[in-house]
Amino acid sequence: MNFSENAPPSLDSSFWNARWQNSETGWDIGYASPAITAYMEQYLNKQAAILIPGCGNAYEAEYLVQNNFTNITLLDIAPKAVEQLKEKFAATPQVRVLCGDFFQHQEKYDLMVEQTFFCAITPNLRTSYAKQAASLLNKKGKIMGLLFNTDFEKQGPPFGGNTQEYEEIFNPFFLVKKMETCYNSIKPRSGSELFVILEKRL
Repeated sequence: MNFSENAPPSLDSSFWNARWQNSETGWDIGYASPAITAYMEQYLNKQAAILIPGCGNAYEAEYLVQNNFTNITLLDIAPKAVEQLKEKFAATPQVRVLCGDFFQHQEKYDLMVEQTFFCAITPNLRTSYAKQAASLLNKKGKIMGLLFNTDFEKQGPPFGGNTQEYEEIFNPFFLVKKMETCYNSIKPRSGSELFVILEKRL
């Protein structure tokens, strides 16, 4: 499935590229999410192949490099974001930066980090997201990260949701190892996020 073909015109590559060009990046918190870094502190495989789709400024990748992870792939659909990332990580061989469509990507990973990408795609693509994520993960590969546990008043993005909805989306493809209210969200998102660990079904 091609994200740019199936998403409404307002959410295609041009839309996100314009947001970057105009510095309209309200989702950017300026540092790696505490919930994600806390999980990675106890993740022992430093050679794991890690994918961060819709990576934005990729603060999580900076954290991973600083903590000796060696195989990180950043994927974003906005050329402007990718241009900035390639410059940012030019001297960092542990990080590979790709401009592309998540739904067309075909490589294999051990871990996918979810941080404000799921909420940026239209809800009608969520089952496709789960199916594609499973296809990208190796045996017992995982999605780890954050999902919004709220409904937004304004039309998205971001698009919200709830535990029941997410379980229905992911259960055909993943074992839900954890899906609970995030205890260490950033203050503006406190109480409105779920921390999730989803393991690919065999």
